[in-house]
Amino acid sequence: MQFCKLIFSLSAIATAWTAPLDQIVLTDDDGSPLPLVIWHGLGDNYKADGLHSVGDLAAAVNPGTYVYYIHLSDDAGADKTATFWGDLNTQLAQVCADLAADPILSSAPAINALGFSQGGQFLRGYVERCNSPPVSTLVTFGAQHNGIAEFQGCAEGDWLCLGWEGILKSQTWSGFVQTKLVPAQYFKNAEDLGSYLEYSNFLADINNERKEKNGTYGQNMRGLEKFVMYLFDEDETVVPKWSGWFEEYNVTSGKRTRLQDRDMYVEDWLGLRWLDEQDRLEFRNVSGGHMHLMDEVLKDAFQRYFSKRVDVPEKEEKLGHLSL
Repeated sequence: MQFCKLIFSLSAIATAWTAPLDQIVLTDDDGSPLPLVIWHGLGDNYKADGLHSVGDLAAAVNPGTYVYYIHLSDDAGADKTATFWGDLNTQLAQVCADLAADPILSSAPAINALGFSQGGQFLRGYVERCNSPPVSTLVTFGAQHNGIAEFQGCAEGDWLCLGWEGILKSQTWSGFVQTKLVPAQYFKNAEDLGSYLEYSNFLADINNERKEKNGTYGQNMRGLEKFVMYLFDEDETVVPKWSGWFEEYNVTSGKRTRLQDRDMYVEDWLGLRWLDEQDRLEFRNVSGGHMHLMDEVLKDAFQRYFSKRVDVPEKEEKLGHLSL
């Protein structure tokens, strides 16, 4: 009986979403919440209990939310491996195709997106490169939007990890590492920007840092209703932690450059300045170490940013335009 009710509910939502866009509005009142896609971080997998508890909480705060857990394999182990190993451009293309093929997501006028750790910059890459279905609100926790200057350390005695760590550090800019080891593809050394701009397989492109800019990236980012970046105050995993706010930080000199003082903001390579001027860009911080999240923080985020609902008015004279 419960299964039948769920199918009926999703069917009704999909029917409402397939109405013409000019018949759909986002409202704080009754209606169906936008679907939510979640991309997990390094070393996690889409079937993890902790991740699903987050999805359950999102659905509890905003009843009726359809939650989709992004994954690169139906097998949990292979999905976890893909967080370390693979070409990010290929992986992102697969995610774009998967989201576009999902019957609920593809029929929605927009979706919300939640990215944890590296999943944050990957979802931003989705917005820039694909955005079909389009993202309304993007929220990231502990992301590395401006890359990492140090690789995460390995546990003592983890010889496999230590072996890969050695390759990461000694051959960071080799073609093999840049197309096979995921963390290397968002590595950025402020003291060696030349190598980064020339060899980075992923981050330099989605940050539009090379001489030739991709105008679609900024155009798609300007379509966001909100872009919210959470930073962990005691984060010692992401180096530098300020990367979560697109800040430049030189780990040797200790010099920190705010996003608003960077060329990428002033020249608006990604639409971030425009979003900021429209009050659509938010910088938030939470106490604790990397991904040490309390339910209260998540509840607040879900209420603030994912509470808009889809309403399809019955009377033609009341029809409005999609407001994102």
